[in-house]
Amino acid sequence: MDTNIVLAYAFGLLLLYVLVRLLFSPLKYALFILCRAAVGGLALLCLNLVGRLFGLHLPINPASMLCAGYLGGPGIVLLLLLQRVFA
Repeated sequence: MDTNIVLAYAFGLLLLYVLVRLLFSPLKYALFILCRAAVGGLALLCLNLVGRLFGLHLPINPASMLCAGYLGGPGIVLLLLLQRVFA
């Protein structure tokens, strides 16, 4: 086989690898954000169920889910403080 053909195939495979890698990277990050939002939503749901006894309620929307998912406990405290300040 000719050396140029082998190099062309190798370059094509390398280009395909880089292209697939670049396309799946944003998808991986989007799934990470979606998982964090789901965890935040579950945390807010649990807080609302337990907080019913104490009169605490936080709305479950995408912004609050992301805040609770990314920041965890401090994010929930932040949401509670923002609710008290602006209510």
